[in-house]
Amino acid sequence: MYDARSNEFDRTLLLLDILFTILVFILSFWARNYHIPEENIELSSHLFLVPLLLTLLISFLSYFGAYKNPQVTSLISYSWAIFRSLLLTFGILLSLLFFLEIQYISRFVILIFAIADFFILLTIRFCVVQHFQRSMQNGRTSLRVLIIGTGVRAQELARELTNNSIWGIEIIGYLDPSPENVGEDIDGIPVIGSVGDVSECLKKNVVDEVIIAIPRSLLKDAEPIAYACEEEGITLRFMADIFSVQVARVSLTSVGPIPLLTMEPVALDDGKLFVKRIFDFTLTAMSMPVVLPILAVVAVAIKLDSPGPVFFIQERVGLRKHLFPMFKFRSMYIDAEERLREIEHLNEAEGPIFKMTDDPRVTRVGRFIRKVSIDELPQLFNVLKGEMSLVGPRPMSIRDVDLFDKGIQRKRFSVKPGITCIWQVSGRSNLPFDKWLELDLEYIENWSFWLDIKILFKTIPAVLESKGAV
Repeated sequence: MYDARSNEFDRTLLLLDILFTILVFILSFWARNYHIPEENIELSSHLFLVPLLLTLLISFLSYFGAYKNPQVTSLISYSWAIFRSLLLTFGILLSLLFFLEIQYISRFVILIFAIADFFILLTIRFCVVQHFQRSMQNGRTSLRVLIIGTGVRAQELARELTNNSIWGIEIIGYLDPSPENVGEDIDGIPVIGSVGDVSECLKKNVVDEVIIAIPRSLLKDAEPIAYACEEEGITLRFMADIFSVQVARVSLTSVGPIPLLTMEPVALDDGKLFVKRIFDFTLTAMSMPVVLPILAVVAVAIKLDSPGPVFFIQERVGLRKHLFPMFKFRSMYIDAEERLREIEHLNEAEGPIFKMTDDPRVTRVGRFIRKVSIDELPQLFNVLKGEMSLVGPRPMSIRDVDLFDKGIQRKRFSVKPGITCIWQVSGRSNLPFDKWLELDLEYIENWSFWLDIKILFKTIPAVLESKGAV
């Protein structure tokens, strides 16, 4: 949100969550030892859990909306977000304790902590929301804004500021590039001066922020405004819709003293991507006791079936077109790449990919492991390394990427490639390339953590039924 108070609200909640979560964790030990005095446990033996608990809990709270502003949520929504966050946090924690066979951690302490922390986190939100709302009602927290410009963009900005303000915004007026318009009233907001009067207006009025909303052709006149704001110690903002380009997110960074306006075509929330990475790594690591024996059996079968290495390692195009070595079980004879030119005219797929139902380069074992998608299992190591995700657009070979005929097709490189995606549960190899790409872009535009969960669950029957596998 735009309001500076929103950042203060977020920081207050975050700090209180951390402090009270640590306090509840310590009190849970006291409660456990108080009720079972004959079997006292040491706090020091459990302290290593605190960083893990805080990392998981804060990440999930952020993802599920526990830090949303009260205008766009409710106490019920807060409670649901907290419940889901605690459920996933302790689900991961207990799973790790089970698979790592850590017995000295008290499950009773974890249970007490989970229940108590739910009510504490919810109470924190109730109290903080009440405090901020009382501050808003007395009017002292309202942000006083001066808008430079009176055109369509400036009026739209005024409406959006008013509609999206959570803690209160008062627009004190406009400054128009033309002195003739001074004194006019636009939707109840007065034109209090011209752009040339900016220094005088800032001196005479209480102004928290100035926002420039003049046309691009007049941006050369913005320098005096910047100097005036600097002299008065007032925050200056620019409307960032400088170009007529559809972007998903705009942000400002800096290199030394040089500010850089960043326009991203895909909205990728760093916090949510961090949660996705934790989920990928944890689920993959937990699957290894089951996966490793399967890998060993398949490796032996491949060796007995045909000469050559067990794994096929090929450079694929990953995030932002960085190359990485992708692992697969070898399902073809070792001269498959050389023989591709001989049979390329038999390609059954549309677009820059090669698919052939009865590919003569495929071995007997290779045909089976492709049918059940076991050949993709080694890519779990790519997930552990951070080169791939469990869910995402399939990584493509350099050959296939070089045959792209549309620029928009490269948008798929704005996210990490994955082992499965929407295409995997929508027909797999039966889909034409254009549809495959359309589904990849649909995934990128609509990505969420729950979409990944749904795709993973749908992948299991798709693989078992072997539909579209080649």
